[in-house]
Amino acid sequence: VQLQASGGGLVQAGGSLRLSCAASGNIFGIDDMAWYRQVPGKERELVASVTSDSTTRYTESVKGRFTISRDSAKNAVFLQMNSLKPEDTAVYYCNANLVVARLPRLTQIHWGKGTLVTVSS
Repeated sequence: VQLQASGGGLVQAGGSLRLSCAASGNIFGIDDMAWYRQVPGKERELVASVTSDSTTRYTESVKGRFTISRDSAKNAVFLQMNSLKPEDTAVYYCNANLVVARLPRLTQIHWGKGTLVTVSS
C-alpha cells in the first residue's frame, strides 16, 4: 500500500499548479485525505483536507487560492493551487487514512513522498 504524489515544479508568482496523489495496493476505502507542506527548519503544516463526504478545510493562508478535491473511484486526491506566492514554496506531502481491513475495520495513515513546489518572485 502506498501513496504516489506528483505535479510539483517551478512556477512564477501568480501561476498555477495541480498536485495529484493516488493510493495503490490492497485497500478497501479511504477516510480523510489531506495535503501538508514543509519548508526547511519549520514544522510540517496542514494545507487542506477533505473527508470521505467531501467536506473540506483549508489553512487560512491558502483560502480562496487552493482547492482540494478527491476522486474516490480512483483513490486519488488533488490540490489545485492558483495565484501562487513565493511563500507557498515548500515540499508538499499527501496524506490519507486508508482502510486496510474490513472486519474488523482497520485504518492506517500513510504519507506520500514529497513533491517540491517552487514559486519564483
